[in-house]
Amino acid sequence: MSWNIFCPACGGILDSGATLKTVKQEEYRCVLCAEDCELTLDEIVEVTFTISPRVRRIAAHDPGTLPWIEYYRQVFWSSGMDFPDDETFAKWLEETTLGTLELSAGEKVVLSLQLPEGFVDVFDPVVNMSQSIEVKGEPARESQSLSFVMTRDHAPAKTVQMRPGPLQLTLENRANVRTLPAIWIVSDKIHSFIGKRRPFLTAKRLLTNQTFRDIYRTDALDVDQRLKITSLTFLFTDLKGSTELYERVGDLVAYDLVRAHFRVLHEIVAAESGAVVKTIGDAVMATFPTPDRAMAAALKMREALKELKGDLLLKIGIHEGPCLAVSLNDRQDYFGRTVNIAARVQGLATSRSIFATRGVVTDSEASKLLQSNGIAATPEKRSLRGIANQVEIFEIP
Repeated sequence: MSWNIFCPACGGILDSGATLKTVKQEEYRCVLCAEDCELTLDEIVEVTFTISPRVRRIAAHDPGTLPWIEYYRQVFWSSGMDFPDDETFAKWLEETTLGTLELSAGEKVVLSLQLPEGFVDVFDPVVNMSQSIEVKGEPARESQSLSFVMTRDHAPAKTVQMRPGPLQLTLENRANVRTLPAIWIVSDKIHSFIGKRRPFLTAKRLLTNQTFRDIYRTDALDVDQRLKITSLTFLFTDLKGSTELYERVGDLVAYDLVRAHFRVLHEIVAAESGAVVKTIGDAVMATFPTPDRAMAAALKMREALKELKGDLLLKIGIHEGPCLAVSLNDRQDYFGRTVNIAARVQGLATSRSIFATRGVVTDSEASKLLQSNGIAATPEKRSLRGIANQVEIFEIP
């Protein structure tokens, strides 16, 4: 398993680690795009899988042996890049690169090029070196020269201005690894290629997977990590009248009913791509990657509780928003205002009605789900304990 931080602009991998614990909280900088990337688990952290070398070795286990373009394809670009077929990709490379090299540690090479007008970038994905060249003005009659020393601590450089025409480019690899520099023609063809993306497994999606949480119960996050998620949907449930239930049917029967209720809720949450974060007494806190999955789970929970004896009434509240993924009490947990509001919304429920905030109900897929079930949500402004302003709450009968 590999947790990769990638640049949302160019799709290049900025950092990679075997666990989420290697992910830093501060911003990452893409030297190719000269942009800072704010770390969010649902936007720029992907999770990829490959076969273990203990089972069978493949070329990707030894990236230092990969051919130039396969290093870009398998190591540098994220799994979200939508590659064309091999023939189209080869043609694209021919049109967008002036030259490509493989330099052994300590090797020095002089490359003769013809600079076209526009922007050119010298980039190496191994030591993460980039140098932008602005090519403009009258064509040069004599050959120009430019030199780069490639090291792992290569400092970001300002854009160099040169004239169209011949160039003698000297590249010296002082890193202790093989480097793979390329001279790219920055054009619409490159922007079009890196703009084509396909779905990929985000860190947020994996953290809201029940099986992953069961396996990595105490090992997902470091105790000092606080990683941002821009959008996560929280569902809180609680049993109404559980104390009266114990009085009415006795401890043994009530305990079996409550256990059965937990089992049903866990199954529904997992079936809807969610995960149970924790249980507190008779209450459940669960997360979902999108509001529609939480809404689908809530509707199923409400119907499933009808099947259990004992007249159990489940109170349900749903809210969506940003939060922090943290490690608390030896478990991967969440913290922030969104979590507090979700818990308060659940506290409003006093009947079979589900309570949800505007962002949940107006989500396009959640709205379709309610319509397909013939359910009309009723809005009202409500005050929530500890929240300064009133919140628009929708009751789902």
